Amino acid sequence: MAMSGLLFFSCADDKSKKEPQEVAKVETTDFDYNVDQFADLRILRYQVPGWDQLSLKEQKLVYYLVQAGLEGRDIMWDQNYRHNLAIRNALEKIYTTYEGDKTTDDWKNFEIYLKRVWFSNGIHHHYSNDKLKPDFSADYLRTLLTETNTTLEGEAFDVIFNDKDSKKVNQAKGVDNVALSAVNFYGPNVTNEDVFSFYSKKKSPNPDKPLSFGLNSQLVKENGQLKERVYKSGGLYGPAIDRIVEWLEKAQGVAENKAQGDAIGLLIEYYKTGDLQTWDDYNVAWTAATEGNIDYINSFIEVYNDPLGYRGSYENIVQIKDFDMSQKMAVLSENAQWFEDNAPLMEEHKKKNVVGVTYKVVNVAGEAGDASPSTPIGVNLPNANWIRAAVGSKSVSLGNIIEAYNNAGSSGRLEEFVHDEEELALEKEYGQIGDKLHTALHEVIGHASGQLNPGVGETKETLKNYASTLEEGRADLVGLYYLYNPKLQELGLVDDWKKVGMAAYDGYIRNGLMTQLIRLNLGDDVEEAHMRNRQWVSAWVYEKGKADNVIEKVTRDGKTYYNINDYDKLHELFGQLLRETQRIKSEGDYAAVEALVEDYGVKVDQTLHAEILERNKKFTSAPYSGFVNPVIVPKMNDAGEIESFVMEQPASFEEQMLMYAKEYSNLPAKN
Repeated sequence: MAMSGLLFFSCADDKSKKEPQEVAKVETTDFDYNVDQFADLRILRYQVPGWDQLSLKEQKLVYYLVQAGLEGRDIMWDQNYRHNLAIRNALEKIYTTYEGDKTTDDWKNFEIYLKRVWFSNGIHHHYSNDKLKPDFSADYLRTLLTETNTTLEGEAFDVIFNDKDSKKVNQAKGVDNVALSAVNFYGPNVTNEDVFSFYSKKKSPNPDKPLSFGLNSQLVKENGQLKERVYKSGGLYGPAIDRIVEWLEKAQGVAENKAQGDAIGLLIEYYKTGDLQTWDDYNVAWTAATEGNIDYINSFIEVYNDPLGYRGSYENIVQIKDFDMSQKMAVLSENAQWFEDNAPLMEEHKKKNVVGVTYKVVNVAGEAGDASPSTPIGVNLPNANWIRAAVGSKSVSLGNIIEAYNNAGSSGRLEEFVHDEEELALEKEYGQIGDKLHTALHEVIGHASGQLNPGVGETKETLKNYASTLEEGRADLVGLYYLYNPKLQELGLVDDWKKVGMAAYDGYIRNGLMTQLIRLNLGDDVEEAHMRNRQWVSAWVYEKGKADNVIEKVTRDGKTYYNINDYDKLHELFGQLLRETQRIKSEGDYAAVEALVEDYGVKVDQTLHAEILERNKKFTSAPYSGFVNPVIVPKMNDAGEIESFVMEQPASFEEQMLMYAKEYSNLPAKN
């Protein structure tokens, strides 16, 4: 293959999270990637290539940025649910001080529950949003509390076992999504209508540069009046934010260049003031600061945990540039305008000047908040449409995270769900390069593509609770449309564009219509934004291609498979759907997005789902993975100055979680 090195990293999702599809293991290594497995979760490690090549100053910058991220860890826990910190504190005290019988099933189930809570940054599943159910009784927990002199009472105790606050994020149609979501972005008695009414009255100083109202606050009712509690120094989450600022100030002191230092300075000012204009100023500066070996993501960013898409979850990712891979993939950024010009969009929806799209492969040095333990494998920021249009965006693929996924071992699910040997062979030879290129196209071209019609508001206002899944599906469709295109071969990215495209199409349809269902309990609707978009994209093209048998549903020996008979026509269908999704976004057509998502992306064929779950029972590998972070340990000289660093791997998941609890617990149980 012309670029065989690219096989060693795979795909990502957009700004949020996507786990790589099942692929064959790409290489062997002595490094032990596997840490633990429990419930439906697997814990992995990752290496940090390039760390030793950094100067001491650069290593200090990485260390300070990692520390800044960890200091805000508690924020994510409290954002996820109002009782999370109280519950975590109690469970951790029990875990570390209990001296009773630890051989019983009850104790083992307690340990598993605690580890699941750690993984999800709270008591709701990180992906399904369902409340985690403990396999021990309330009486057993009371016994543990008594024997360890630990307090957990009232609603915080009861909610572990009852049906209250059963869904962290409720995206169902026709309900009050805010009232029925347990996420701690809204106070009691706040409703959908309250939110829409409150923010409809807020006007940006410059309508062409709308501020991200609601991004960094909690909306509550006090004496019947709606009020924002802003995340800032001296405000909500102030104690943790002050610690973040301390480390960011150290980071600014060792910035690689003025542009990077100025951006960090604006982030510090934003944390101190909570001012959303400063947030935009920071994002403009951060997007333009493209020089240097180190970059980072830090603050309240992704809005997927808000059922209405206003409020940002706290996250931190610290990145070291992978020079070789970034240089190879720069070709996509350089040709962004060609992709836009040749997209199957209405002319009025195409950007005439795609600006500032940078794409890098990076190696993660540390993560926190919404990015840990469950991590994205690709990120595209900033989120504001006007900044993307005026300044551009940064897209990164987390190379060492993907490398860890690819080397941690295959479960065998691929062989179970492919239609035939031809599909399996295509996947094994071209699946990873196709998956990787889909991510790159999704990030670099997809999220940068298209424009809103004049006068149309931000998608969170026009498309509301469907904005996230529409944007993800739209970016996926950009990638799918161009994956089956000779331009990729012309650019030197692949040696056989058709086979790469075929493998990518096989994998997408297989996942969208079948294999992602292993993540759901029988009877559940699809609610997570990315799962929805994969299903509505796949189900739409399947239905629209039925007359020509583009995708054939095959039943063999009581098992269902999907076989693509006509890749050319499927390519056309992806183009048609891309055109329509861009129209929906550009025009703010809420009725159309509601019909698209509800008709194709929410409901599950229960007979097929039961079959998929039954076929999946023989596989022991967990469907979800996350990571422990390496620990950067400073070594001091006699003057108390850092003279070097050692990077260590944690021995276990619980070791890291308890260390984090000891070192970075900056918030009270109730905020």
